[in-house]
Formats: sequence, C-alpha cells, structure tokens
Amino acid sequence: MAQPSLTMFEKIWRRHVVVDRPDGYTLLYIDRHLMHDGSAGSFARLRARGLSLRRPDRSFATPDHYVATGGRGLGAIEDSHHRGIVAAMAVNHARYGFTVFDIGDERQGIAHVVGPEQGITQPGLTLVCGDSHTSTHGALGALAFGIGSSEVVHVMATQSLWQRKPKAMRIAVEGNLGFGITAKDVILAIIARIGAGGAIGHVVEYAGSAIRSLSVEGRLTLCNMSIEAGGRAGMVAPDNTTFAYLHGRAFAPKDAAWDKALAYWRDVPSDEGAVFDKEVTLDGATIAPMVTWGTSPEDAVPITARIPDPSSAPDAAKREGMERALAYMGLQPGTPVEDVAVDRVFIGSCTNSRIEDLRSAAAVVRGRKAVVPSWAVAGSGVVKRQAEAEGLDRIFREAGFEWREPGCSMCVGMNGDTGKPGQRIASTSNRNFVGRQGQGVRTHLVSPAMAAAAAVNGRFTDVRKLAQA
Repeated sequence: MAQPSLTMFEKIWRRHVVVDRPDGYTLLYIDRHLMHDGSAGSFARLRARGLSLRRPDRSFATPDHYVATGGRGLGAIEDSHHRGIVAAMAVNHARYGFTVFDIGDERQGIAHVVGPEQGITQPGLTLVCGDSHTSTHGALGALAFGIGSSEVVHVMATQSLWQRKPKAMRIAVEGNLGFGITAKDVILAIIARIGAGGAIGHVVEYAGSAIRSLSVEGRLTLCNMSIEAGGRAGMVAPDNTTFAYLHGRAFAPKDAAWDKALAYWRDVPSDEGAVFDKEVTLDGATIAPMVTWGTSPEDAVPITARIPDPSSAPDAAKREGMERALAYMGLQPGTPVEDVAVDRVFIGSCTNSRIEDLRSAAAVVRGRKAVVPSWAVAGSGVVKRQAEAEGLDRIFREAGFEWREPGCSMCVGMNGDTGKPGQRIASTSNRNFVGRQGQGVRTHLVSPAMAAAAAVNGRFTDVRKLAQA
C-alpha cells in the first residue's frame, strides 16, 4: 500500500511521539529547550520539587528580557530585582550544567536570534522556550513553539511535553516581491488578510515562490510573527538556503554527522499532495510597505493608504474596537498614513535585529540625519560585532542613532527601555498592544527600512521613494 502524503508538521510530530493518551493529549519528546532570564522562577520550582535537569546537553540559555542595552554587565541593570533574575542564570548554570551565553559572552543576545545563529535550531527538531515568539525557529524547518512556566518545569525535568495536536495550515505567497518589500511587510500583509485569529489552532507552513526567495533572516521574521496571527507555530520547508546557512555553525552537525543530518533534513519538507486543513494564497506582487495603525497586528495597511474609518466596519463589535484603537492611537480616520508624524524609532527585537535588518536600515539612513530620537539594537553580540566590522554602527551613529547593546530592549518594555506616555514609536518589533512599549505609548509596526525612513523624515514615509532618491 502506498504511503500517505504527509505535511512537514505531521512528519516531525510523528517522529517525536512518546505516547498518545485516550483523552487526545500526546507526550512529545523535545529536542531543544531554550531558556532566558525569565526562566529563573522555573529553576526555583525545579529545586523545590527536588528534581534535576533531565538533559543539560539539550538545554541552552541566554539573558535577554531584563538585560540593559544602554550598558554592558550586571551593573548596568538599574532595577535590583531584575539584576537578581539575570544573575541567577550563572548560578543555575553552575548547578545544572546547561549551555549558557551569559552577559560578557559575545554570543549573548535574544534567544530567538542566538538559537539559529549558533546552529542550535535545526530542521526536523522539536524546540520549545518559555516565550511566545519561539515560533521564530520554524524558519529552519523545526517544530518550535512557546510554552508556559509550568510547562517549562516539565520540560526541564522530563525533556518531554504533553500537547494536543494542532491542525495544519498552508499560507502560500506566490510571485515576486516588489522593490523595497521585506519579510516584515509580507507577514503584516498576511495578518491583515487573515486576522489576528486567522491561524488559531494551526501550525502554519509558509510556502510559495515569494517565500522560497527569502533569506533565512527573512524567514525568521516571517515565522516570528506567526503567533500574531494566532498560530501555534510557523514553519518554512528547509532547502539549500537553509543548509548553507547552517553549515559550519557552532552547534550544527560536523563531518559525517553533517551528511547524515542532511539526508534527514532533505526528507523533512511536506510531500507532494499533502493535504492541509486550511489554505490561503496571496499575490506577493501586490504587497506594499506596511504600517500598523491600531492596537493589534491585524490593524495594518499599506503606506500608500489612509487610516481606516470605523464606519466601514462589517459589524458593531468591529466598529467599536476600531474606535477604541483610534482613540488610543490618537489618529483620525481618513488621514494619509504618510502624514502621521512619529516621536521615536526603535530598530531591534527578535523580529528584526539580525544583520540583514541592520543593513537594510543603514542603507536608508546613510548620509541622512535622524530628526527624532532613534535606537538601533543588535539581536546578539555576534550580530553587533559583524555590523561593526561592516561599519554599520558608524552609519547609524553619524545619522544620530544610539547604537546599543544586545537585548530585547524596547520591544518588551520590562527592562527600562520604554517610551513616554503619548509618544508615537515606529518599531520593528512584533506587538503593538496597548502599553506594550510603556504606559500610554503608541506603537506602529514596520520593517527596519520603513523605521529608518521614519527616523530621517520624522513621519511615516514610503521607503521606496528614499531608496530611489
């Protein structure tokens, strides 16, 4: 009998099943567990229960949420409680023996930047982290998703996790992306199309010629925001672009192990004819630079558009939600997006802080001056070193940007890096929720190039105009 055609998600899921329970839960084996400074509480619970770390060799940690980006080292963290949380990582490392990229180590950075660049993230693996944006790692063909604090303890103790099996969804973006269009624009266009709940209960596989043309950095941005569409995880099939990216990285297989891994990785993509529970297709050629206007990532429009009018909403609940969002954001319906002024610019986060992101922003600000306070925050010490070797730090500094140390920074707003009430921020992060970047702060999500354009013009600007100038 012929074997059924399987999706990439189904292949990885089946390979990691330990046992299926009659109530619909499956115990999955976890190949990689990423941890950050927020995992300190989970280690405390592990100790309180007298448990040990089951697989230190498959556990990796780096501080990112609470670290200071205005200086280096524990002394730069002003909040004593946060300083203690970050300091606990070294204590837990000494006790449990996991791999750590701590403050002072050039490899330290945002977990979802560090994992791929160190080769920890690989095709066909299961990977979890106590952070919702763990979906990022699916860009390399892994099944990666965020977990809660109690689940973190379970993985620490057992290297396994109880899960209900999600459904499979494929989002295909076909055709060629236009000039100046990035992966951030693609994912914002997708979320605007399907809504913030459009992928609930699904693992999303991104496919199509436009997706295949993206670099690994672009795919990481794409999968990072799967959670903003309600997805459990996001994935891109591994291909030669993936393999070239991984080759030679610190934790990637070497020599004969590389050849063996490559043979497996080539079988990870979905089979021809695999059936998905839900499918969506977009024309990549129609995607423009995107800007969010409201308090959900689905509130996104092209830079060439106007702020939407709630009167056009399909129902009363949607109209009321739009009215609340516009009131919080201080925007009037019908205003051209290019007329909206910004107060600050933030380039960074696990969505857009890799070398490709910094290069695209630097290309826009080169020879220009920022007219509003602007920050550029590399996603890791490795990215920061590479950017400095290429002279990108000099370009940012000459344009008036602050060039800061690696960390989550203003994306999460829990480390001292926040905006002021009422400020409007053009941000390359992933969430524009009320208060996400500080109390009363108004966040607009854009690509690094669009953020750079806003920095030098003081308002949202179609970056395609600057790039052609």
